[in-house]
Amino acid sequence: MARWDPGTEQRLRKAALELFREHGYDNVTVTHIAERAGITRRSYFRYFSDKREVLFANSDRLPAAVGEAVLAADKDTPPLAAVLDALAEVGVYLTEHGDDAAQRREVINSSPELRERERTKLAALSAAIGQALRQRGLCPDLATSTAQLATIAFANAYGRWVRANRQETFTDCLASAIAALRGALGRVAWPTTTAEPGGTAAHDPDPPC
Repeated sequence: MARWDPGTEQRLRKAALELFREHGYDNVTVTHIAERAGITRRSYFRYFSDKREVLFANSDRLPAAVGEAVLAADKDTPPLAAVLDALAEVGVYLTEHGDDAAQRREVINSSPELRERERTKLAALSAAIGQALRQRGLCPDLATSTAQLATIAFANAYGRWVRANRQETFTDCLASAIAALRGALGRVAWPTTTAEPGGTAAHDPDPPC
């Protein structure tokens, strides 16, 4: 049985999601999923490394895809704009192929283990974006900060899209997430980090590069 057989992989994803919702994530085993999908337990591992990964199918491709899109952006495009354009493009693809997004979100939210796995996936996305920005010549600190902010916006946008039940486009959700993040940053009273002689606080507005 070929690892890339899309029919079997889809059956496994469907079977896992059904079982997780019926019995709870912790009460379902790989054997249960394989049996419902009509394959052996051994065959299951040709497609997914464990029972968690069946909920994150193809997410390992996301960091590379976004990183490549950032690197492909016009050299004159501002760093954050290049990242957000890449995330918008990938996000639209994900939502167009996310028929079970709400059900997946329900299961992930029910399990600390799955929420931690999701955070790991987002960290990998942020790292890939940061690396791409450094390759574009952005200084390391600013590349990291930009990547982290963009990843937060992406995660918030996807969550909003799921909650909207397809009543909003991902592009609109991303725009709203960016606006909310900018608004939050604009309202932050940043503490000063240095003090001039005599106790007068000083603040350096330049990026930490």
